[in-house]
Amino acid sequence: MTDSPLFQPLQVRSLELPNRIVMSPMTRSYSIDGVPGDDVVAYYRRRAEGGTGLIVTEGVAIDHPSAVDNTRVPHMYGEAALNGWRAVVDAVHQAGGKIIPQLWHVGPLWGAMSKVDPSIKPMRPSGEWGPLGTTSYSDSYVRWAQNPCEPMTGQDIADVIDAYGRAAAAAAELGFDGIAIHGGHGYLLDSFLWAGTNLRDDEWGGDLERRTRFPVEVVKAIRAAAGPDLPIFYRFSQHKQQNYTARIAETSDELSIILGALSEAGVDVFDASIRRFDVPAFEGSDLSLAGWAKKVTGKPSMAVGSVGIGKSLRDSRIEKSAPIVDNIPDVEQRIGDGEFDLIAIGRLHLADPALATTLRSGAPLPEFDRRRHEGVLH
Repeated sequence: MTDSPLFQPLQVRSLELPNRIVMSPMTRSYSIDGVPGDDVVAYYRRRAEGGTGLIVTEGVAIDHPSAVDNTRVPHMYGEAALNGWRAVVDAVHQAGGKIIPQLWHVGPLWGAMSKVDPSIKPMRPSGEWGPLGTTSYSDSYVRWAQNPCEPMTGQDIADVIDAYGRAAAAAAELGFDGIAIHGGHGYLLDSFLWAGTNLRDDEWGGDLERRTRFPVEVVKAIRAAAGPDLPIFYRFSQHKQQNYTARIAETSDELSIILGALSEAGVDVFDASIRRFDVPAFEGSDLSLAGWAKKVTGKPSMAVGSVGIGKSLRDSRIEKSAPIVDNIPDVEQRIGDGEFDLIAIGRLHLADPALATTLRSGAPLPEFDRRRHEGVLH
């Protein structure tokens, strides 16, 4: 497969990638008190040794009180955590790999991973958790979360923007090869884009352009802090964890408004997060969400969702099984045709740390093992 589009190089700003295979960000909860330890170093080093072109870390908490509610999710602040990340970066680079951290604030979904301090205010644009639809959250959490809180104030917004900038500056200082931003799935940045959670009628909400302003300002702060050379990846989604059928854009024109503003602010690569990478994004076209992201911005895009797996993560958890489906040829064709530029792969990277080598050799994909494919064994 050395002539495969999967194994062609790509450069984005200062980031030089040997292939188009990306390890997708996956929350793991192995960093005690937010500090990546030796096991986390070894986990990422193995994927770099396996030939993966780019590693995007699990979500990393920015320095804000309600950024992440799980004490085992790593931080991008504090001496101990930063030293842990320095060891990760050094190990990946020594193995010949590239790595970028995914900066994260959970926003309205505060409290979904663990019990929280009731004195800490969740960050919600309008104080609302969001209209409930198809979700995998428990009834008890949903009942708690649907209680409204005080909307974000102007000071809240400024504080969060500053926290993103500090995290980006720290990541650049540690030697990361770029910055990734989690802007999907109903988390904070996405909650400003979604009309279901952003009910504001000020400079931060109202029409679609104003709903886009907060994520834009975050991107600008990250670009200013990280400098001109490091690329910025931005994960966005239509679906929310509050409602898997929700959408931020009903048409490609609406998507163009959102992504165009983010592109102008400094995003270099759009990470289009959907449950199946090949699903058409809008009626009347076969183009995927990643394909539309590239089409409306002219920037490189990355697809993700059920690569090598016949069911989404949510469905495979419910049904406790998933068929292995070799859809790699479809990925190759779409990259070769220019529909998107990178493919992010999650669960196969958990099951096979040397996934890129496996794909290059044409060896079969690993048989489904729920403990391996969901990272219990890592």
